[in-house]
Parts: sequence; structure tokens; C-alpha cells
Amino acid sequence: MNTIQIPSAEPAGRIVCPRCGNGKNFIEVAGNALLTTHYVQNRDGSFTPVEKETEILGEVKLYCGQCSADISEFQSHLHEMTF
Repeated sequence: MNTIQIPSAEPAGRIVCPRCGNGKNFIEVAGNALLTTHYVQNRDGSFTPVEKETEILGEVKLYCGQCSADISEFQSHLHEMTF
């Protein structure tokens, strides 16, 4: 079971980069991911995606969107707070 690290920034639980203070922009990077998209071809020759699947086989990391610091310790919190 993963432990969720709750950040202590204000308001309570806000993620703030400990290196640069960024509290707005974050990047999640998944390594070794398999992306599969199923398409249907339309009568005019164009394509419409109908289903997308993602299988992550490697490590997933969270980075500050400003200074690129590795803040993966807050990744579980990010997922808990994504609605």
C-alpha cells in the first residue's frame, strides 16, 4: 500500500516545490509506457479515435513545472486530489 505524503503548504495539502516555491505547474512523466489508440476510418478517409488505452510499465515521476525538481514524494497526493 502506498503512503500518501500530504504537503504542508497553505491552504492545507497544496503542493509547493521545495526548491523554487512553484505551486501551480507540475509534470508527470511515465517511463516505458504503451499507448494504444483504436481508430475508425470515416467515409471521407479521415479517422476518428474511438478508444485509447495506456499501460505504464515503468516508473512514474512527478516534477516541478518551473525548475524540474523531482517532487515524486507528492505523486500519491496529486492522484488523490485529481477530480
